[in-house]
Amino acid sequence: MPNSIPKMMTVRQIAKTGLLPEAAIRRLLREKKIPAVYSGKKAYINFGTLCEQLANLKPAS
Repeated sequence: MPNSIPKMMTVRQIAKTGLLPEAAIRRLLREKKIPAVYSGKKAYINFGTLCEQLANLKPAS
């Protein structure tokens, strides 16, 4: 079976990777700029999708 299960991580887990600070991730969630699945108040973010979104950002002009 292929590894097709997405890696879902909490805000703190993603912040610990050094990808983005916790405050920045929370702000993006609040502004609905990144998708997440909620279980109660806890947000789970697809880590692979987040990395792709960040890689495809265009620089501000």
